[in-house]
Amino acid sequence: MRFEAITWDRLGDLLAERVATLKTADDGSWPRVALDGAPAARPEDLAERVAEALRVRGRPSLVVGTEGFLRPASVRLEHGHQDVEAYYDGWYDTGALWREVFGPLDPGGNGRVLPDLWDPVTDRATRSPHVPLPPGGVLLLHGPLLLRHWFPFDLSVHVSLSPGALRRRTPESGHWTLPAFERYERETDPAGTADVLVRADDPRHPAWHG
Repeated sequence: MRFEAITWDRLGDLLAERVATLKTADDGSWPRVALDGAPAARPEDLAERVAEALRVRGRPSLVVGTEGFLRPASVRLEHGHQDVEAYYDGWYDTGALWREVFGPLDPGGNGRVLPDLWDPVTDRATRSPHVPLPPGGVLLLHGPLLLRHWFPFDLSVHVSLSPGALRRRTPESGHWTLPAFERYERETDPAGTADVLVRADDPRHPAWHG
């Protein structure tokens, strides 16, 4: 696989151009884009760049992070604060994501997306209002382990880190999650299944293939 060196700003522009002509798989009105990557890869930064590039092109978008859909601490930490299996399978409320984020964007949906549901700091519901996304608006969902849930993405972008870079850029307090990402690579192969692959071992000098 050949990678091309690129800047983050240029990558945001190229992804926005691709999204601008993107056809949804279900003939719906709202393209859905995944920005997948471990927290250390900061996929949220790329999501914001794409959103800004879409904005200057007159295309509305909504950036949603899966960290706003964590399960309550009593559920996700039931087996301890460093349970890898729970992190891999149970930390994120995928049912709520289907219901509150993807459901409204189905054909015939009303386009009213809930941007977040749960605040992990206060461990309380955020009570955020729904955000109307007009027809043609783009959902930019970012977070880890996204490509293993069969979410109906029309374009998937994986921000990749080598095992060494992932370990270096993950705070020591988060090293217990690393086996979950090893399993994700083994079982899901995000680098092989994503439509666009971004290599970000050196955050100053990304490269991409797509």
